[in-house]
Amino acid sequence: MKKVILVADDSPSIRKFVSFALAMKGFEIISVSDGMEALEKLPNGKISLVITDLNMPNLDGFELIKAIRNNEEMKNIPIIILSSLAGSEEIQKGMEFGANSYLIKPFDPKRVVYEVSKYLN
Repeated sequence: MKKVILVADDSPSIRKFVSFALAMKGFEIISVSDGMEALEKLPNGKISLVITDLNMPNLDGFELIKAIRNNEEMKNIPIIILSSLAGSEEIQKGMEFGANSYLIKPFDPKRVVYEVSKYLN
């Protein structure tokens, strides 16, 4: 059975780029444009990993991570932040909120695939 990765980013080009790189490795991708949409897709129980941006409308990445970590059924899903926020404060905050990895844009698709493979094998 294919592992399903939820990609939440308000940039269509980033979603397309990440989705393509991961689909080439055999993952199924669900792509959403903000944290609210991500929360709607998550409870189906099929999501294996979440990749999220931090700056998104409606519900940002920090709030999305907090919502996932506070939910009994979803709290163990690995979360990778993919953000243009490169400051140590944002990185520290992201990790404190419960992210497993933090990647900075612009990014190498191989690096995204590598990070995902650390959690899904």
